Amino acid sequence: MAESGKRPHVVIVGGGFGGLNAAKALGKAKVDITLVDRTNHHLFQPLLYQVATASLSPADIAVPIRGVVSPYRNIRVLMAEVVKVELEQRRVVLDRGTLDYDYLILAVGAQTNYRGHASWAHDAPGLKNLADAILVRERVLRAFEAAEREPDPEVRRRLLTFVVIGGGATGVEMAGAFAELSSFVLKRDYRVADAATTRVVLAEAGPRTLTAFAEPLSRKAEEQLTSLGVEVLHRTGVKGIDARGVTFEDGTFVPAATVLWAAGVQGTPLTASLGLEIDRIGRVKVQPDCSLPGHPEAFAIGDMAAQRDKNGVDVPGLCPAAIQQGKFVARCILDDQRSRPRGEFAYLDKGTMATIGRSRAIAQVGRLKLTGLLAWLAWMAVHILFLIGFRNRFIVMFEWIWQYITFKRGARLITGVDREGAEPPSLRAQLNVTTREPAEVAGRTA
Repeated sequence: MAESGKRPHVVIVGGGFGGLNAAKALGKAKVDITLVDRTNHHLFQPLLYQVATASLSPADIAVPIRGVVSPYRNIRVLMAEVVKVELEQRRVVLDRGTLDYDYLILAVGAQTNYRGHASWAHDAPGLKNLADAILVRERVLRAFEAAEREPDPEVRRRLLTFVVIGGGATGVEMAGAFAELSSFVLKRDYRVADAATTRVVLAEAGPRTLTAFAEPLSRKAEEQLTSLGVEVLHRTGVKGIDARGVTFEDGTFVPAATVLWAAGVQGTPLTASLGLEIDRIGRVKVQPDCSLPGHPEAFAIGDMAAQRDKNGVDVPGLCPAAIQQGKFVARCILDDQRSRPRGEFAYLDKGTMATIGRSRAIAQVGRLKLTGLLAWLAWMAVHILFLIGFRNRFIVMFEWIWQYITFKRGARLITGVDREGAEPPSLRAQLNVTTREPAEVAGRTA
């Protein structure tokens, strides 16, 4: 540990729910903290899909990390990339420089799992950060713009077809949001592109969607999706994805201009580089106190950690779990400083929720099961509560109330155009909305 008379140096990698809550819990302790993140903001990931579907702006669900921790004088923030962790040397290697630590808290999250088909990422982006959300929003809005000027009805149908792969919470919420965006918002704004004919397909490889919920709630969610016009496909694995659309394992081909991948996550390369035991999706297996095996001074929390708590519960990859783990490992560090034994992490399940659309949602809190408007109101209240900062809470609440009353969304902006009116090459290479051939980019202005 730290030398006699020297304050312990705690390095926290990741400014998400786990890392940020660990930092705040240690903010008044007699330790020095360095919080490292590749971005300068904390992101409220559960609402990323609302940015992707033009319901919220990026700044509504993100807050500068420095602003959150500024009251704590013992916390230093570095915007940097961690390229390697040297556990034996107790050193973190950055893209420029190194950091020695007495305690290490790894909270680097997870990445999209394409299940051995990394090439699909080009045509079917995931939804893990703001860049992903903005890219999806661009593709969706450009699809409508291209359809508005497309004379061929067949091509228009492809442009207005949206496929979501994966029937978990993210997939269900995205599919519902796509359907609402088309049916309630855009149909009044376009003349040639008939938004009412938009096709939204949700494809799940398993027998049902939302397997984290009880089966009756899952069925209710699918009924609500169907009422919005979403086609829900079960036992439908993906064989291929390209710029033209999606080919399923049964040979069915769905022409689509916009495809979103929401079929799971896996550990990051940094997690794999630790050289420790990982589970089948690349998460590092941690001890009962969230520490790494053989390294009691190093912890892993959040989506990157595979843990069964002291009650035999597999800790889920949800923000409440990451928050609880962050606070717990902070207590472990304080217990060490006070020469007290560490406890074992116990996850407190506060329930699971998923929203399907306007007044449509499901919620499961212990034995209590809610659907429809009541579940939707509960979902809204919980997400407002978890947002960081009064400004974000007020703006998001106002936006939701405004959208409920007016059926309008104000974040329908296409921003990937420079001052000369030409799309930047990086965006032009990413966009896959086409009107004629896969190599052509619809909506091109130059």
